[in-house]
Amino acid sequence: YLISAAGFCLLLVFQITHYKQYPPNVSKIYSYFECRRKKGSQFSEVVFFGLQYLLKKYLTGPVITEEKIQEAKLFYQMHFKQAVFDEEGWRKVLEKHDGRLPIRIKAVPEGRIIPRGNVLFTVENTDPSFYWLTNYIETMLVQMWYPITVATISREFKKILAKHLKATSGSLEGLDLKLHDFGYRGVSSQESAALGGAAHLVNFCSTDTVAGLLMAQRYYGCPMAGFSIPAAEHSTIISWGRSKEKEAFERVLDQFSSGPVSVVSDSYDIFNACKHIWGDKLKERVMERSQDSCLVIRPDSGDPAETLIEILEECFGSSLNSVGYKVLPSYLRIIQGDGIDLHSVEEILEKLSDEGWSAENVFFGCGSALLQKLNRDTLSCAFKCSYVESNGKGMDVYKQPVTDPSKGSKKGRLSLRRNSDGFLETVERGAGKPEEDLLVTVFENGSLVKDYSLEEIRKNARLRDEEMNPTLHNHEPELLHNHIINGIH
Repeated sequence: YLISAAGFCLLLVFQITHYKQYPPNVSKIYSYFECRRKKGSQFSEVVFFGLQYLLKKYLTGPVITEEKIQEAKLFYQMHFKQAVFDEEGWRKVLEKHDGRLPIRIKAVPEGRIIPRGNVLFTVENTDPSFYWLTNYIETMLVQMWYPITVATISREFKKILAKHLKATSGSLEGLDLKLHDFGYRGVSSQESAALGGAAHLVNFCSTDTVAGLLMAQRYYGCPMAGFSIPAAEHSTIISWGRSKEKEAFERVLDQFSSGPVSVVSDSYDIFNACKHIWGDKLKERVMERSQDSCLVIRPDSGDPAETLIEILEECFGSSLNSVGYKVLPSYLRIIQGDGIDLHSVEEILEKLSDEGWSAENVFFGCGSALLQKLNRDTLSCAFKCSYVESNGKGMDVYKQPVTDPSKGSKKGRLSLRRNSDGFLETVERGAGKPEEDLLVTVFENGSLVKDYSLEEIRKNARLRDEEMNPTLHNHEPELLHNHIINGIH
C-alpha cells in the first residue's frame, strides 16, 4: 500500500481525473456490480462473499486525513506531471464528514447463491457534493471478483464431492473435510491467500492456508474456521536418504501416534512404498492405528484410481459399505493433491465408483486451481454506472457497445427480487418495490451497517437437496437451472 491500508482510496490512478469529466451540476452517481451471464460458461451461479472484509479494512471509519491528502497530492503531481489531484474535494470530505466517505452500499447477503446476470451490490453517494466518490472506489470494489470466484469454484467442488459421496456411501458424513486448501504458497500475495483462503472456508472446513483462517477470525467472527492434520513433505522424507524411506515413514508414525497423519509417499516409487513398506514392513504399525488416528497416504503424482487403491486393498483388505461400495479399513485413507481441478476430481471419483470404490476412501487437496488459476473474466465481473442525477432530474444511463452486445449494462436504479415464478431477477429503471428488494444496506457514510458471521454465510451457501441428488445431474440443463433458482431461499 502506497500510503496506508486505510488511506489507499486516495491512490486509485484510473479515477483520479474523473471529477473533471462529469457533466455540470451532477449530484448523484449510482453504479452496480454484477457477474455477467455468459453463454457456454460452466458456472451459472455465483457465491457472493468478501465485501465485508473490503469495507472493514479499507472504507470504514475516518479514512481521510490531512496528511494523506498532502501525500497523495505530491504523489500525483509526480505521476501525472501536472496538477490533477482534487485536493479541494478531498479536504471537503475531511471537513464536512470528518474523513468518512458519504457513500451507501447495498448488497445481497454474503454467502447467497445468485444466478449470473443479476445485480450483486450497488453504490451511490449520499451527499450531492461528492458524486465523484461512487466510481472513485470502483477499482477496490471490483476486486470482489476474487473472493466471489474462489467461493464459487470451491462450492462447485463441493457439489461434485457431495454427489459422489452420497451415491457411493449413502451419507454426506465428512463432506466438509473432503477438499483441503493447499494453495497458500501458490498465490500472488498474503492478501490473496487470506481472501481466497477465507472464500474456500465458506464451503469447507479443511485448509492449510493460515491467512484465510486469520481473516475469518478477524473479519467474520469465527474463532477457528478450518482444520488440518500433521503432514510430511518431501524434504522430511528424502532427508533420510533413499535407502531409509522406511525409517522416515516410521519416524512420522512414532511422532504422531495419536490423531490422523498424512505421509507423502511418492518420493521415489509410490507403488513400492504402498506394497512393500506400508503394506509389509510397517503393516502392523499401520493396523494398530484407529479410525481417529488413521494414516492418510499422499501420492503427490499419478492417479489413485489407477492401481494404488488396489495395492492397498491387496495388503490391507476392504469391506462393503451399506450401499455396496468398497471401503479400505478405517485406519487407512488416501489424499490426492496433484493436478486437482474440477475436471480431474470428477474423473477420479467416476473411475473409483466404476471400480466399485466409495468416495469415502479419498480426500483431495487443491492449490492453484482453487486460488490462482482464475481471473476477473472467469465470472465476467463488471462495475457500471446505471443512474445519474443533475439539475434535480434523474436519468437512467447504460452502455451498449455495437462490437460486443454481451457488455451491455443495466439501466437505472436496481433491485433484486424473486418473481412470481420463483426466479431471482434484477428489476431495472427504479421499478422495483422496496419491500421485495433482497439487497441489504451494508455500508453508509463510513459505517458498517450489517456484520455477517461466517456461520451465517455458511448457512446461506449450503448445498441444496437437489445439488446432492446424483440422479438430478442426468436431467436437462434447464431443469437443473429451475431447481437452482427455486432453492435459493
